[in-house]
Amino acid sequence: MEDCIFCKIKVGELPSTKVYEDDDFIIIKDINPVAKIHLIAIPNEHYPSLEMQTEHGAQVLGKILHKIGELGDSLGLENGYRLVINQGEDGGQTVQHLHIHIIGGEKLKNM
Repeated sequence: MEDCIFCKIKVGELPSTKVYEDDDFIIIKDINPVAKIHLIAIPNEHYPSLEMQTEHGAQVLGKILHKIGELGDSLGLENGYRLVINQGEDGGQTVQHLHIHIIGGEKLKNM
C-alpha cells in the first residue's frame, strides 16, 4: 500500500535497522522503544488486521513466531519477552499493517 510506513520500510523507501529478513517478513528495531529491546516483526504481505489476513498470511505468522523462538537468545531475549499485536483502534493499532511487537531485555511489568 502506497501510504503504509511498513511497506515503505520493507522496500527500502524509509530507513530502518533490520535485525532479520527473509522472503516472508522482516524484523526491525522500533524507533520508539518501550523497553530495552523493542523489535517489530512485519510480514511482507500487506493486510491491516488479523481478520483480513490470507491463509498464506496465517502461515507466515506461524513462521514468524517460530523464528522469534529460534532467535530469542541472539536478540538478547534469553530471560523472556512479550509479544504484542495491537488490533484496531481500541487495541492501540497505529499502523494499519499487521505486525508483532517483540519486547524484552529487562523485567517487564505484569499486565
